[in-house]
Amino acid sequence: MTTAPKAIAVTKALTRVMADDRGRLLAALVRKFGSFQAAEDALQEAGIQALKHWGRSGIPENPQGWLLKVAGRKAIDAIRKDTTTQNTAKSIAVLQEEVTEYEEMDAIPDERLRLIFTCCHPAIEHKSRVALTLRTVCGLTTKMIASAFLDAEATMGQRISRAKTQITQKGIAFEVPEPHQWDARLDTVLTTQYLIFTTGYTREDALGVTLCAEAIYLTRLLNQLRPDDPEIEGALALMVLTNARRSARIGPDGVIAPTPDQDRTLWDLDAIAEGQSLLATAMSRGKAGPFQIKAAICDCHLTKGGPDWPQIALLYGALWEFEPTPVVALNWSVVAAELGYVDEAWQRLSGLADQLRGFQPYHAAAANVLGRLGQVDAARNEYDLAIAGAENTADRLYLERAKAALV
Repeated sequence: MTTAPKAIAVTKALTRVMADDRGRLLAALVRKFGSFQAAEDALQEAGIQALKHWGRSGIPENPQGWLLKVAGRKAIDAIRKDTTTQNTAKSIAVLQEEVTEYEEMDAIPDERLRLIFTCCHPAIEHKSRVALTLRTVCGLTTKMIASAFLDAEATMGQRISRAKTQITQKGIAFEVPEPHQWDARLDTVLTTQYLIFTTGYTREDALGVTLCAEAIYLTRLLNQLRPDDPEIEGALALMVLTNARRSARIGPDGVIAPTPDQDRTLWDLDAIAEGQSLLATAMSRGKAGPFQIKAAICDCHLTKGGPDWPQIALLYGALWEFEPTPVVALNWSVVAAELGYVDEAWQRLSGLADQLRGFQPYHAAAANVLGRLGQVDAARNEYDLAIAGAENTADRLYLERAKAALV
């Protein structure tokens, strides 16, 4: 193989490994060295060495094990050279250990569950949890993450760095929580992953597709590493069922299509079947939770003939027991309007005005209900607020069309 094709082959191989296994390799390094930054720096240096070494000697049979071994040596070298490093017991132990050589990928300890729980620790601010998870576990670039949150790349880089520093300063352990902490911490993890999904689902570009895929990947991974947990299964079902309608979400005219108006031939039926199977398995365990209920609500929107509004109303009642929040109350009010209880829906919405003023979905719901009540001027005002806060073109066009239809 000549030099140019060989270099291309090496680059492709390294890119593939980093895309598929970066999270697992990074987790193993963080576990050993106790530092996100040290692990990332070491893995990056190992990647640079791979381009040189593999170009000369060929791609190794176990590239993941090669990268982990070289990264381990790089991290140890950094510890030795760092004159500011205190000779803690952990540092001394790390320096005394031999760098393990893994002959098979399957022999590398899978520490990603620890990595996910560390990134999603409740002591870290919501947005930073998402950013750190996308950067470390999923391997998205800082530029991509910044774009997802409409931040400058430098700002997002600082946010990620602060999150890593927080983990060190707060003494957050790189570990899976103890059994008595599991339920509280799991909800934080699943909420973080669902926020990644919803951030992607409302976007209209390729990055949106990537974010949805990464959220589903993370939840699948959690389901594999922690099987038979009904809330993990419920969260995965929710994302899979929602994502199954992605291709039909925006109509050919570029306007958001509500579920009853969507072209069902564009739905991913295999994904729907998978989501419904996951939901059925989760519910059969007899331990209901908020993500299972949200998945059931999503499934009720897929009913042939249109959403099953009576069942959805009952499910929101069940969800309220777990999450008595203004957002749940808002969605419950929308369902009441769909069932014909428009006056009651407006009473509920009016009671949420102070808490949700400025929240775009609130103004969209208020506009819809006021329109049904014939309060056209008030509805127009609410539509204006909703349109101003719309996150994408398709939503804005839908709201503008609804406003124009007021009579």
